[in-house]
Amino acid sequence: MSGPIGMFDSGFGGLTVARAVIDLLPSEDLVYVGDTGRYPYGSKPLPDVRGYASELASSLVTDFGAKAIVVACNTATAAGLDDLRAEVDVPVIDVITPGAKSLVATTTTGRVGVIGTVGTISSGAYMRSIAATGVPVNLVSAACPGFVEFVERGQITGDEVTVLAERLLAPIVDANVDALLLGCTHYPFLARIISDVMGPLVTLVSSADETAFAVRRRLGEAGLLRDVGGRGVHRFASSGDINVFRELGSRLLGPELDHTESWAAPR
Repeated sequence: MSGPIGMFDSGFGGLTVARAVIDLLPSEDLVYVGDTGRYPYGSKPLPDVRGYASELASSLVTDFGAKAIVVACNTATAAGLDDLRAEVDVPVIDVITPGAKSLVATTTTGRVGVIGTVGTISSGAYMRSIAATGVPVNLVSAACPGFVEFVERGQITGDEVTVLAERLLAPIVDANVDALLLGCTHYPFLARIISDVMGPLVTLVSSADETAFAVRRRLGEAGLLRDVGGRGVHRFASSGDINVFRELGSRLLGPELDHTESWAAPR
């Protein structure tokens, strides 16, 4: 089917999901908007984030002809996914549900953790999604303010990040979990440091791959999958400095992000 898969995030984090979708569905066109002009979302009031998500989803459908929307941002998903689905007439896929299902499938002890932005954790979205799986687990969660900002600056190693991780992850370490869900699409870029702090017995779970599988399944159900063959066209846009987005984004995603367009929120 014609039309690209539309995807948005507050900045660079959703590129982990974009990478997974591109690898799994190489024939599909993709349009990704990073709202770097208004990041970070995690510390903003959820009603504001809800408004940003509405603008982005609407633009992807109206301006780019997206046949489906991937909300590649946990905070935006937590801000009001059902409302967003009611506003656009294309499938809307989130990152929280796939991540929750993967987390409960990973644990062997039943002690699990979730980390995310202040907005995501305070919304309780992951707690509800994990409970909805019906799998009995003991869940501990922690907000990790500062992680997104480090990733957005391209600072994903070093003592400063490690010290912050040790402080923020202390409650999760003390809970003796065996699986930890990275409940923000930015966090996989910090996976090495997070893993070092958590220790070798803790499995890190990222929702990126599971979300890509959910995209393929949902497009298939809707008869929207493109026939296999050829390479899809990938477009990337930013509401902030497009040169910075291109430079850092290409390091995080790969060669697909060679050209970046400017995206402006409607006035």
